[in-house]
Parts: sequence; C-alpha cells; structure tokens
Amino acid sequence: MNHPINRRLASAGILTAIATLAMPAHANTFPKDTIRIVVPYPPGGASDVTARILAEKMQGALKVSVIVENRPGANGNIAADAVARSPADGYTLLMANVGPNAISQSIYPKLSYDTVKSFAAVTQTTLVPIVLVTGPGMPARNMQELLAELKANPGKHTYASAGNGSSNHLTGALFASMAGVDALHVPYRGDGPALMDVVSGRVSMMFTTIVAAMPHIKNGRVKALGIATNQRIPALEGVPTIAESGLAGFDSASWGGIVAPAGTPAPIVNVLNKTLVDILNQADVKTRLAELGAVVVASTPDQFATYIRTETEKWGQVAKANKIMAD
Repeated sequence: MNHPINRRLASAGILTAIATLAMPAHANTFPKDTIRIVVPYPPGGASDVTARILAEKMQGALKVSVIVENRPGANGNIAADAVARSPADGYTLLMANVGPNAISQSIYPKLSYDTVKSFAAVTQTTLVPIVLVTGPGMPARNMQELLAELKANPGKHTYASAGNGSSNHLTGALFASMAGVDALHVPYRGDGPALMDVVSGRVSMMFTTIVAAMPHIKNGRVKALGIATNQRIPALEGVPTIAESGLAGFDSASWGGIVAPAGTPAPIVNVLNKTLVDILNQADVKTRLAELGAVVVASTPDQFATYIRTETEKWGQVAKANKIMAD
C-alpha cells in the first residue's frame, strides 16, 4: 500500500538527494572566470607582495587568471568598501589587513562597511610580528629599564606611528595603557618617515614590523627591547616578548588574510580556502613570505572569522579608552 507517510518519506528523500546534488554545484563550476585580489595599499608593500605570490600560485591551481588590483587610500578603507559592494560570487577578493578589517570599525564613525558582517572570511594568510624599538635618545637597555624610565619621566618620551589611527598608533596606546605610563604620540605619514625619526633620535620609540626594523637593528641604529606578539621570534631570539617582561597578556601583530564579500556561498569559500591553504603550506611560499618577516597561518574560514571578530573588539576597546579617531 502506498501509505501517505511512505509518500512523504519518499518525497523527502528525493528533496534531500536534489539538495545534496545542488550543494556542490558552486564548487563544481567555480572558478570559470578571472579572479581579482584587491590590495588596499600601493605596490611593493607586504600586502601587495603576498597577494602577488598567492595570485601566481592560484593561477596554476585553479586554471584561471588571477590578477592583483591595487586600490590604496583612506587607510585601506577604499579597497575594503569596493570588495564589500562586489558580487558575492568568489571572483572579487580582498587582501585583508588589521587596519581596514579590524581597527577601522572603531575609528571611522561613518565607515561604509562592517569589518565582521560585510565579509566572508576565507583564510588568514600571515602574521607579521611587531617589535618595540628605541632610538639613541632612550637610555633603557631592556624592557624593565624602559618601563622604569617612562614611569619616572611622565610626558617626556614620545612614540611614533604611521598616522593617527594606524595599527602602530593603537599598539602604542595599548602599551601605554597597560603599563600605566604617559608617552606622547607623534603621527607621521607612513612607517618609513616615522622609523627614520626614531633612528635619528627625534622620537623616543616606535612599534613597527620586524621586516621594517631589522636593517636598523642589525646596524645598531635602534635597539629592539620587546616583541609585541605573544611568542618570541627566531630572528630576534634574545629579545623577550613584552608579555613576559611585565605586561602579561600584551599581544599585537600585523596580519593579513583573504576575505570575500558577505554571502559568498560556502562551497566557493571552501574551494578558495583549500586552494590557498595548500599554497601557503608549500615550502617555497613559506620561504618567500618569511623574507617579508611574515609567519604563515593558513587557517580555516571559521578560525579566521573568529580572529577578525576578536581583533575588531580588542582594538575597539583600545580606541574607545584612548579616544582615538581617524583624522
């Protein structure tokens, strides 16, 4: 007998089978066209070089053209906004960064996108360690002496940044807040000019990436007193982390990753994730990224989404506590 329950079960089975067949359809047909990776900074920087390394490898793996498009401006927000507004089909990706994809949420009151809700996380590509360096005007030889010097001379010392609201500005503000010290923030137009004034002694100290600081550390122009990330780095084995030097829990890093517009189908995100993770784990890619001072992460979409949310919340608290707003 063709019982109604049996008919319903049969119908449900057919629908399930159809859904099962339909779900991988995106993955089976993607990609068919050119993929764009939009970089929020000019050519030549770490984000740009990383994107070009990935694009070159993706072309071979996915058998389609992968191009890099540089769209600098507004601390990376122009590129992020453009990708957030793009079709959610996996063909337009953003080379995400801590600035536009975490910090901007709190320092731009009229931001046109949401760092968490406007994007589908694909994978965190890299983590770039940050180091605290001091110039010739700072007598401290280690972190303990630095903290003592800053506490003994409130308002006397300065810290440089790449600009108001930049990642090294907020890192400096976090450091001052956790250490309970008073140091004056001096913003510059970019990391280069800021670091040169630390080298010359015009500014007392700066948080900057290891790749930018290393040439000056090697020739003795600046002293590396602390690693901002929560683990020591091989390139500076003798330099302790700031967390282990008296500021437990201190952790700040520059990072990169790939995101797509929100609503990008999960099968497409998974194709991109698998492709990128395979690429990032290749020995030659790790070597090339290490030359930029970057450590490969290669996370899952969920892990990266959680990381972005955590970073957005963390830097939001720092910005609010220090009343930091973008110019």
